[in-house]
Amino acid sequence: MPEASNFFVEFLRLTKQFWCSEHKLKIRSTVIILAVLTVFQMVMAVLFTQWSADLFNALEQHSMRGLMAQIGIIAALFAANVVLTGSHLAIKRNLQIYWRGWLTEHVFSRWMRAGRHYLITHLPGEHDNPDGRIAEDCRVAAESAVVMGHSLLYSILLLIGFTQVLWSRSGVVTLELGFARIPIYGHLIWIAIIYAALASWLGWRVSQPLTGATNTRQSSEANFRAGLLEAQENSQAIALIHAESCERQQFHELFRTLRLAWNAQTAAWRNIVMFSEGYGVLNMAFPLLISAPRYILGKITLGALMQSAQAFQQMVSALSWPVNNLGGIAEWRASVERVLSILRVLDSLDGELAKPDHWIQVKRGDRPVLAIRDLSIVRYGGTVVARDINMEIGRGEHILITGNAFTGAKLFRAIAGIRPWGSGVIELPCQGRLFFMPPRPHLPTGTLHDAICYPSYPACRRVFTRDSVEQALRLAGLEDLIDQLDQKDTWAKSLARAEQQRLGMARLLLNRPQWIFLQEAFDSLSQQEEEQMLRLICEQLPDATLIAISHMANGASFFSRRLEL
Repeated sequence: MPEASNFFVEFLRLTKQFWCSEHKLKIRSTVIILAVLTVFQMVMAVLFTQWSADLFNALEQHSMRGLMAQIGIIAALFAANVVLTGSHLAIKRNLQIYWRGWLTEHVFSRWMRAGRHYLITHLPGEHDNPDGRIAEDCRVAAESAVVMGHSLLYSILLLIGFTQVLWSRSGVVTLELGFARIPIYGHLIWIAIIYAALASWLGWRVSQPLTGATNTRQSSEANFRAGLLEAQENSQAIALIHAESCERQQFHELFRTLRLAWNAQTAAWRNIVMFSEGYGVLNMAFPLLISAPRYILGKITLGALMQSAQAFQQMVSALSWPVNNLGGIAEWRASVERVLSILRVLDSLDGELAKPDHWIQVKRGDRPVLAIRDLSIVRYGGTVVARDINMEIGRGEHILITGNAFTGAKLFRAIAGIRPWGSGVIELPCQGRLFFMPPRPHLPTGTLHDAICYPSYPACRRVFTRDSVEQALRLAGLEDLIDQLDQKDTWAKSLARAEQQRLGMARLLLNRPQWIFLQEAFDSLSQQEEEQMLRLICEQLPDATLIAISHMANGASFFSRRLEL
């Protein structure tokens, strides 16, 4: 129970942020309109039961005039109900997309901020497959919350509306005990409450395994999709070494895990469906059976019998809201848990980063140098990777980092501020832009022009001219790609690794930074071609500081100093 209360506290805290967000007036007005339409839906339900009572009374009295009157009434109710249903659907879907849009933006903006998306990969906790959590779980969490919230409100209104109807149709039933006669008022209401309470308790017991089974299945599905995506992204490497049989074996294992999760969910669903079907059949017959004796004894009319049965069904349906939503609640809670879990990890990360004394301190200095003082780099678990790094790099220097390339990569990430684990101080230069070139540049899907200019479009204000892009391609040795600048493609797959690294060079020439960090950025090129790239940097950016991780045999001639890690 404490776990459930914590879940709802977290969910309500998240909901409050949506309710008080930037578009709160639009959101609140939409909720109010939806609530008003729901009240009208309840009124329509009451009017339909009253119409049913009047219809059966007219049939019992063999009244043609009464029948014609009911035909006119049902036509008016039909038209009103069609308009009400259409309006309600449109408003409800608007609220769903508002909530999903806000929740998706909320999670995505926190995940895709200041390297958080990279940092959490090193942390323990439930944050695997963030793409599935953002795309699918946010959708289910928002859409299902609106659906179930509306149905809960509707059930409460039905309970209010039909309690009065059922009370008036129940009359007084006298319980004969031999020694006393006890009058029972509104007996149908008490029967409905006991009946729904017992069904809800049984339904809750039956549905308990479904939440865990649904969460396990969603994780299995996400892992299976991730495996397929990884194979797709590395299809060339797989084909070159003929590793298809190994990949098939991995897919079989992933799908076996998925099948086990599916079977567990199927077993949980089977129990719920069996219970719900039996409950539905009983719910259809039970109200007629308990009201039929009073009709047979002549105490109520046929119309009153049908209205009592319908009012009983509506009241039981309202009281049985948990039973009727067992599967939906389980699926919704599993998705909300997956969304909350990634937010918890991000909260934990923010809390850790808020204690700079415990981590590597990266700050902007007041001199045009990059200063590293008493720097130690550790893994998240505490293992020391490098310690006591002390050096100052001035403007225009060329530094070659040798030794362990993996440690050098961690040093670059520490300078970039996306690897805080360790101790010491990194003072960034007071002026000049830092530009990091990894072994493979990120080339987003779209036009080649936009891929080269990334991330300088369109939100960033740095827009490069067509001529400058073409000139950069020529200098980088990619003249043959100029004709494809407006072509859309998945460039990370269609271009060879060497071409991608040359595109990274073109991007460097466009940005013209003052501080350049090369992390094996040209390792797919031949030694001669790599020397050409370094020479090009020296010619085009003579005043830039160059810090490189490279295994090039003759690379030392381009660098004035060496740092061995």
